[in-house]
Amino acid sequence: PLFRSGTEALRSVIRSLESFDITTIRASVGMYLVAQYVKTKTDTTVIFSGEGSDELCQGYIYFHKAPSAAEADAESRRLLQDLYLYDNLRADRTTAAHGLELRVPFLDKFFTSYFLSLPQEDRQPRNGIEKYLLRNAFAGTGLLPEEILWRPKEAFSDGVSSQKQSWFKLLQEGAADKISDEMLGSAGEKFSGVAPKTKEAYHFRSVFEEMYEGCGHLIPYYWMPKWTDATDPSARVLSHYK
Repeated sequence: PLFRSGTEALRSVIRSLESFDITTIRASVGMYLVAQYVKTKTDTTVIFSGEGSDELCQGYIYFHKAPSAAEADAESRRLLQDLYLYDNLRADRTTAAHGLELRVPFLDKFFTSYFLSLPQEDRQPRNGIEKYLLRNAFAGTGLLPEEILWRPKEAFSDGVSSQKQSWFKLLQEGAADKISDEMLGSAGEKFSGVAPKTKEAYHFRSVFEEMYEGCGHLIPYYWMPKWTDATDPSARVLSHYK
């Protein structure tokens, strides 16, 4: 069901996003379908989303691999600076496509300023838990069940599917049927700017170019985790994934 509904929505998602970034598209399909459900099945218009908390509070799994607190801080600030190109773009476009209005409380300027003013070491993952400081603020309050409060980070693009049949693997398998080795090999000549290096990325870029030809400069780089040799943005390929 996910693969069918997701692939059917893919072109509409890319049109709404104006992006060909791999992980942005993967996650946007799930959010686009959720927004569609909210619009058609409820009377809700304004919705809250947790955008920015992973960038601000070092919630990505690869932050466990940060060489130092200073480098983790620099990466956190870089991610926040580029949010408009990736996660905030996803959140805004997929909800607006269905006439919904998004609110992002974790990006409140007073909260972000306060959090970034805290010591760098305090903002790092602790006891094997990413986004520790934010989670711990809710500990013992009863506002969230403990099993949810302390569960490991799961990316939106991964959490919409089971571990046995990951969404990104389904997309990769689908792209393999559409894109030949020869097509992928000539990607550097065919596309300007950031060239796709996988068949999935090639497929996304091809759809993007059909709608926004010559606009490859809009995305300066593919979103990828740092401090790892991973070649795919999915957290499920990282050694720290639980």
